[in-house]
Amino acid sequence: MSHARSEYEDFKRIAPDAYDLVLALGQAAAKAGLDKQLLELVKLRASQINGCAFCVQHHILLSERIGVPVDKLNLVAVWREAPIYSTRERAALAWTEALTFLPDGVSDEVYAEVTSEFSESELMYLTSAVASINVWNRFGAAYRWTPAKRPVATNAAAS
Repeated sequence: MSHARSEYEDFKRIAPDAYDLVLALGQAAAKAGLDKQLLELVKLRASQINGCAFCVQHHILLSERIGVPVDKLNLVAVWREAPIYSTRERAALAWTEALTFLPDGVSDEVYAEVTSEFSESELMYLTSAVASINVWNRFGAAYRWTPAKRPVATNAAAS
């Protein structure tokens, strides 16, 4: 088991200006009106690719809170083989993977797919969301931030 080198809260405390910039970049796409469930799938997929346990757990828990179907969360790592994703979600996930695995650039095919589903403005904001999660993943993976524990469900009937 690896140990945390630093924690998420340390980033806020040690470099608050950098923290605020990364946070603002990550919030821009939702503020521009992109679907929050779609954005969470994108953030989860990039975090899986980058091996950031903190971000994977964070985006699973957040996705559950905003109503992303559990099957979509469970299958996002194999989205190409799972028929439950819309054409728009598939384009966004392909774009996310292309921008996260960047050694060969972005293919014309992936670009054509994503531009058929997203307007120019939407694509710029989607790209900002992918860029942001990749930045968060660099911090979380480098410092081995500890993933949040799942909140314990309270049983209202037991009271």
